[in-house]
Amino acid sequence: MTESAVEIEYLRKRYGSFEALAGVSLLAPKGSVFGLLGPNGAGKSTLVKSLLTIIRPTECRGTLLGKKIGDRATLAKVGYLPEHAKFPDYLTGRQVIAYSAGMAGVAGKIAKQRISRLLDLVGMGAWGDKRVGTYSKGMKQRVGLAQALVNEPEIVFLDEPTDGVDPEGRIEIRKIIEGMKAEGRTVFVNSHLLGEVEQVADQVAILSQGRMIRSGSISELTGAGKHYELRTSGPVPLAIREKLESAGMQVAGDRLTIPASDASEIQGVIDALRASGVIIRELKEARQSLEELFLSAVNSAREAVKGGAA
Repeated sequence: MTESAVEIEYLRKRYGSFEALAGVSLLAPKGSVFGLLGPNGAGKSTLVKSLLTIIRPTECRGTLLGKKIGDRATLAKVGYLPEHAKFPDYLTGRQVIAYSAGMAGVAGKIAKQRISRLLDLVGMGAWGDKRVGTYSKGMKQRVGLAQALVNEPEIVFLDEPTDGVDPEGRIEIRKIIEGMKAEGRTVFVNSHLLGEVEQVADQVAILSQGRMIRSGSISELTGAGKHYELRTSGPVPLAIREKLESAGMQVAGDRLTIPASDASEIQGVIDALRASGVIIRELKEARQSLEELFLSAVNSAREAVKGGAA
């Protein structure tokens, strides 16, 4: 059985009458990239801050790196890049990372060696001695990522790590995340950029209105919408189109969408088309994208909440 880096049995957070997290449970395997998805206000940052004791949860049962959530010694093994991270404009990037190293108890000599390496890792080697006030938003984000790694953590929490970063920088950050996983670290990513998460995450969870609505591996979650897309040379004849639609397939002009989990299931459709003289010019396997899954799950959850309120 895979060991867990984060295991939340029950997490609840209330602000007066407002319930930010309504009894959330979650499991993130050790050594994996775990993506936490959700619309703005879903409770993603609240969940991470509760795990890191930045805020005090109303009720919390679970473990972080095998120890009870809130264990001080365990928190020393954690790296954290908050959303909208802000650093004093008068400090240089090198000083920002050095400050984080000091807060994490990293010895000065060791920190000095790590800082230069981390600045190069995030593409800020030439800017390390310039003040943060001269940085773009994306450059500040890169330095924020470097400071989150200065204590060589076992698990890194990244809240919107590519926020404000240009496309080239996003690719670089994605490679850094993949490198952390290769080193055996666990990376916990909060993001609204579903395409970015889909490319790096092993598992994801979707949070909506403080409730966990879906979780699992990318392949498990998107596999439910697996289908085949077929294109013909010219529109599908009306006679066979009606038979296909009555069998649950979607037909639009020269395009057929066939729900099936395996190629063997569509052979009968191909045979029927050929028997009717239809020429097949394209056939491809497709599945529901993470974005489609996300929108469907969030909209369903919202409708359920509305229905319950009614």
